[in-house]
Amino acid sequence: MESTIVMINLFGAVALLLFGLAQVKDGASRALGSKLRTSLATGTKSSVRSFLTGFVATVALQSSTATALMVSSFVERELIKPRMAQVVLLGANVGTAVTAWIVATGIEWISPFLLVVGIVLYRGGSTSRQGAGTAMIGIALMLLSLHLLSAATEPLRHSQALGAFIGLLDDAWPVAMILAAVIAFVSSSSLAAVVLILSLATTGLLSGGLVVALVLGANLGGAIPPVIAALSGPAASRRVTLGNLIVRAIGCVLTLPAAGILADWLSMLPLPYAKLPVDAHLAFNIALALLAWPFSKLLARWMTILIPEEAQTENTPKFLDSDELSTPIVALTSASREVLGVGDLIERMLLKVSDAFERNNAARLRDISPLERQVDRLQQEVKVYLSKLGRAGLSEDEGRRSIVIIDYAINLEHIGDIIEKGLLPEVTKKIGQGLKFSDDGFAELQQLFQLTIDNLRIAQTILITRDVNLAKQLMERKIEVRHMEKRSSERHLERLRDGRTESLQTSSLHLDILRDLKRINAHIVSVAHPIMDEQGLLGESRLITGSSTERPQ
Repeated sequence: MESTIVMINLFGAVALLLFGLAQVKDGASRALGSKLRTSLATGTKSSVRSFLTGFVATVALQSSTATALMVSSFVERELIKPRMAQVVLLGANVGTAVTAWIVATGIEWISPFLLVVGIVLYRGGSTSRQGAGTAMIGIALMLLSLHLLSAATEPLRHSQALGAFIGLLDDAWPVAMILAAVIAFVSSSSLAAVVLILSLATTGLLSGGLVVALVLGANLGGAIPPVIAALSGPAASRRVTLGNLIVRAIGCVLTLPAAGILADWLSMLPLPYAKLPVDAHLAFNIALALLAWPFSKLLARWMTILIPEEAQTENTPKFLDSDELSTPIVALTSASREVLGVGDLIERMLLKVSDAFERNNAARLRDISPLERQVDRLQQEVKVYLSKLGRAGLSEDEGRRSIVIIDYAINLEHIGDIIEKGLLPEVTKKIGQGLKFSDDGFAELQQLFQLTIDNLRIAQTILITRDVNLAKQLMERKIEVRHMEKRSSERHLERLRDGRTESLQTSSLHLDILRDLKRINAHIVSVAHPIMDEQGLLGESRLITGSSTERPQ
């Protein structure tokens, strides 16, 4: 009976740890929103920045799996180069190890304080405050779970059965590594597995070599969930996650025979021996990052050979199934997923144009027209699909949802036209004629390009979540875009009056790009209109009538 209670307490503590991790991930995603995704997508211009970006994102999300899946989706959309993606994941691995090390420093006593602060923030009105509160509550629960784990493993110090089992594992490090890998895989968290190993290590039953072997297994198992999650994805996504798994597997296999030596080296450091699991976890990931970093380009090339490109079927819808038309809610969900794919294509077009503008790289513009044709085809398929759904008879709410999806698809198609017929020839002219903007003008256009891409990412989220706070934020950003466009035009005219040569040469080009980016943002913001209208927050006109000084919201 006593052993049953011990196991219930142990599993309960682990479950609380996993729940806390999930809360931190959910809260950080809500608090940081598109900023985190933007940082991952744009913070990979160099190897060092890629490593730091992966490190910071994983510390924020408390999940290297979440980081791996986001990075793989960015590689799929050509936002991140495959080589840089591998470096990002090396940083993510170190981020997980640092988190485990911090959690194990004995700061469980602050969990009540974090819980109180987290609840206060969670009751705040804004999405970011609620997200921060959720993340803080998750951290408090994680720290509390450590205390429960310590209490749950206390009776195990005197367990003869556990001692015998550990004795068997101590003579079979490969088996121990596989066991820890299974635990990390089942929990989808190498951090949870390492914390469990840390709790067992405090019993004094684990030898140093066995601790290192178990930690290696936790690292190996933690790399498997992203691979499985990406199996149904495109080749680019699978290459990233599989490459990370291969790097970890090679590191584990090479380190396992020297597990005892590594444990002895770490025990010589002025660090508590009871913290050996987190010290070994951190040392392994730092060493792996340093050794694998120079081979990231070669690894990316090998992954291309191992997982070749599939036949291109991008011009055909992926989610529109005529059999689902009999179930409107399912059909609407599929149509939403298809439109999100159209939005991803628009994002790729914007990023390619922005990159070509910044780097004078005409090669980035070659795919714009094919992508625009793909956008046209898919948005037309969505409209036809939803028109068939309309004939089957929809509820009022389903009818409104169908119109929102169609309107968003049409707006995305208009954005594609503006990019192809406006931005594409404008940037081509800049590159072809070797035109150079003034430093101020160039920076202003860069900033507006980035804000436009960020707004598109927010719009994609709004389409699915229908979050009122995000809709308000996007509407406010429309005003910011309008002010930014006005200020840039005025400053440009000032530079013209000052007779600056660069401004004279690029005058019409500067104003045309500003105009097109403003038009694109107007189409992007339209996704927020139905949500604001449902909440009674959208006026029919901005005109000030009579003596009133209030503007409709």
